[in-house]
Amino acid sequence: MSLLGGIRRRIAMMVGGFDGGLSARRLRGFHASRAHVNALIQAAGADLTARARYLVRNNGYAANAVESWAGNVVGTGIKPSARASDPAVKDRLQRLWLAWTDEADADGLTDFYGLQRRAARELFIAGETFARIRVRRAGDGLTVPLQIQMLPSEMLPLADNRLLGNGHVVRQGIEFDRIGRRVAYHFLRRHPGDPTDPGLVGETVAVPADSVIHLYDPVDAGQLRGASRFAPALVKLFLLDQYDDAELDRKKVAAMFVGFVRRPAPELKDPLEHDARGEPLLPLEPGQLQMLDDGEDITFSSPADVGGSYEAFQYRTLLQVSAALGMPYANVTADMLKANYSNTRAALLEFRRRVDAFQHAVIVFQFCRPVWRRWIDLAGLSGTAPAAAGDPPVGADWLPPRWDWVDPIKDIRAEVEAIDAGLKSRSQAISERGYDAEQVDAEIAADHAREQRLGIGFARPAPVPPGAPVVPGNEPGQGVSEPGTAATE
Repeated sequence: MSLLGGIRRRIAMMVGGFDGGLSARRLRGFHASRAHVNALIQAAGADLTARARYLVRNNGYAANAVESWAGNVVGTGIKPSARASDPAVKDRLQRLWLAWTDEADADGLTDFYGLQRRAARELFIAGETFARIRVRRAGDGLTVPLQIQMLPSEMLPLADNRLLGNGHVVRQGIEFDRIGRRVAYHFLRRHPGDPTDPGLVGETVAVPADSVIHLYDPVDAGQLRGASRFAPALVKLFLLDQYDDAELDRKKVAAMFVGFVRRPAPELKDPLEHDARGEPLLPLEPGQLQMLDDGEDITFSSPADVGGSYEAFQYRTLLQVSAALGMPYANVTADMLKANYSNTRAALLEFRRRVDAFQHAVIVFQFCRPVWRRWIDLAGLSGTAPAAAGDPPVGADWLPPRWDWVDPIKDIRAEVEAIDAGLKSRSQAISERGYDAEQVDAEIAADHAREQRLGIGFARPAPVPPGAPVVPGNEPGQGVSEPGTAATE
């Protein structure tokens, strides 16, 4: 430390200030790195991702957290609603998109919404993933000549930093031009950890940036690559897993019926006596008893049992892990014993705000919209949907799956009252449930027309008014039949 810096610190300590920025007694050993997040990710990103993948494969809490995250972020899929003014054009686009979703995966293992789920999982585990846009030939027999190939983060080497002869610079595998625009991604031809894939180890290929979607959630300005969401929880999860294994072994030992033989004469030619078959009498197997000679005594082991603080310690540690992952305790542990309606709803509201932000800022903005734009362009160029090739091309509203509530009756009543009071539109309410309002209206009209054509009718119960007494046939969720209506009418 320079003399001037030391004087400044002493002056700051004398006049007061931010305790967190001083080197007082309590923070004397707190030396935080001033390195940029890019340097930190390059130094530790590969090990961090490898350890996160290990936990997901071997730790139940980590595996459950990833599945819960993907289920809440994507669910059955974040689906588009084409913003076409002509209903016929919109219907054609929606049908065409639905047919294409089954062909979207270049590996042929899932549909487009399965790719969304895979992206959500990778974003949680590795902090990033890549989707390569593969334009196909017209003769490949696809509804629209477009497919998506998912690539894990390991395919883009973090250590690839160099200057190119054209003045471009490659930083952590991403090529930038002279004004800082991404122009290419230098992917490895084979996964560095997959020896079953033939090819040259370390060989890279430059893929144009307009054919690559880089999905990650940057936390710092200027961040180039993503970091695993397990980063703040990884150490505690791993050590807790070791502690839990140790306690499990302790219980196993405590359940063993083990005895130690004491003999009056310590001088033994053979420390392990053998039976008639030549097998040693020691050590004992669980539940086994041995006959002793005269003068011999046996003492049974009494290993320490699990202490009373075991569950409390696990609970507090898993609370810290849940906070680090940004998820409710019940979503990480699948433990509903400590949950009630109030705290479950409060936790879900906070969690769903985070999920909503992630859906729109990452999944929709970075993945869904670019795929839709390329899909619309290729649908128009291929002549599959010529009406889509307008100027500007047809956009889409992306509708995430609806949330399920602990008490849906109360929420539906509140939603109906908000619509009746003019606080929200019916279209907004339907879109919040993950459906397209025009499509729902068309289905309702078609259902009514089919009922009239077939001469059938169903009683449509009116909602139970708030405060109405509960009588048989008037339980919550059943409603009250309108006067003059019956199932036979």
